[in-house]
Amino acid sequence: MAAGGSYTIVEYFGGDDGYRCGYCKHEKGNFSHGMWSHTMTVQDYQDLIDRGWRRSGKYVYKPIMNKTCCPQYTIRCHALNFHPSKTHKKTLKRVNKFLSKGEMPAERCDEGHEGVFEDIKSRLKPFSSVLQRTVAIAAGKTQSFLSGEPMNSVHEKGVRPPPEDSLKIDHSEVQDITTSPDTDSTNSTAPTTPREDAAPASAEKTSNVTPKQGKGADPNRPLCRKAKDIRKERRLQKEQQKQQETVSSSPSPAPSKSSSNQPKSLEEFITESLPNDPLHRLEVRLVRSSPPSPQFKATFDASYQVYKLYQMAIHKDPPDKPTESQFKRFLCDSPLEAETAPDGPDVGYGSFHQQYWLDGRIVAVGVLDILPFCVSSVYLYYHPDFSPLSLGTYSALREIAFTRQLQQQSPKLAYYYLGFYVYSCPKMRYKGQYRPSDLLCPETYAWVSIERCIPRLEISAYSRLNENAQAGDALALKDLGKALVLHRRTVMPYAAYARKRKGSNDEKEVEQYASLVGQTCAERILLYRA
Repeated sequence: MAAGGSYTIVEYFGGDDGYRCGYCKHEKGNFSHGMWSHTMTVQDYQDLIDRGWRRSGKYVYKPIMNKTCCPQYTIRCHALNFHPSKTHKKTLKRVNKFLSKGEMPAERCDEGHEGVFEDIKSRLKPFSSVLQRTVAIAAGKTQSFLSGEPMNSVHEKGVRPPPEDSLKIDHSEVQDITTSPDTDSTNSTAPTTPREDAAPASAEKTSNVTPKQGKGADPNRPLCRKAKDIRKERRLQKEQQKQQETVSSSPSPAPSKSSSNQPKSLEEFITESLPNDPLHRLEVRLVRSSPPSPQFKATFDASYQVYKLYQMAIHKDPPDKPTESQFKRFLCDSPLEAETAPDGPDVGYGSFHQQYWLDGRIVAVGVLDILPFCVSSVYLYYHPDFSPLSLGTYSALREIAFTRQLQQQSPKLAYYYLGFYVYSCPKMRYKGQYRPSDLLCPETYAWVSIERCIPRLEISAYSRLNENAQAGDALALKDLGKALVLHRRTVMPYAAYARKRKGSNDEKEVEQYASLVGQTCAERILLYRA
């Protein structure tokens, strides 16, 4: 129960039937457990995602890891220790170059999200008949459950859990550019050209030899060398020169030199090379989406239009498919309650949209959940015209920087969750590039560094990642009778409910649910019983 007296209220659906996988296209190979969350506290959701659950709108699901065809491992990045890779730096430079000079790179499209929408729709299809049940549960504040006020069913005709990509799919742009930033660096020693650098010492001896046509390379010309080798040699020369300068100079180095050896922070790369008067101006705004703030309501239509264009261009949806109601259910509705805490961030906890405004219009939106220990990425959509800027990677880097900003206000909020990591699908491995990062062990729910996980995943798509064979689930279900249920507007432990409902045959289902959420959550979350 939250500090304000609110409960999390869920309705469990199980997950015995297989359905089509959006990753490998197996028709009935994807399995997951699911539950509809009518309301949820941020602490309960934090505990659930730390046990492998994830939300899509108000629908919360957990892959059956040892049964599903493409196991999906929860992944988190240590935001405070994150350092951008070479690819990340190039993405930031690409965006900054566009902002400062208006130069748009060659057309390219984000990878890593094909089939994910289809995966979620297939995941929810088996529950469509179940969701038609009329349940006496309010969709509003928890207190109405307990005060006897009239309660409306959330399962209206035609309303289904929204389809959602189980990953923040657009953080996937990876580009291998052979140009090294080192070639742009300046030094007191003028760099030689490849030709001069590669000239052989015995050139004068062979200068009079005239090669015959078709008899091979001209011996008067230097051998061809790879640009990569030339850059390495230049770096070595610069390092040797610096060492010589250090030996000949004073024993105590100048402060400016020591500071120059410190690597740039992510925040410095984000603002690097931007002039005071750039050609384009980018502004990032955070608006609360649930409950919707006035700023969210005022920008709803503009945001939806970007989403619609994104779905049509990236997911090839027909124009009538990405409807406004689908957009609301999928990316605007959230079971998370807006909460604040004395030791929490100034913006509070809950669900938000992080809007990217370019020259006064929305060009991209990142959907986020701010939780007690992390910022959890839900989704990103953007205007297709800006696909060449790799906005998926760029937004992920901005969200990591945002997590670091929140951590200064709330020290325990130190992680950035990227959703699910799917090693068996090569296009889904890009999330492992945001390091240092951990994967969640599907058996012990302990975090394991990704470097230790990769060798195991190369052997088998499903793996118990925890290397300690003796370790178990610290929050495993021990006492089913203490699990809380909501029955006829009354909160009671399952033991009392079972005594009231003599002959009830739902014990196996309740036990499965409680074991998946763990003992702690089972004693806090209210499981609805008809």
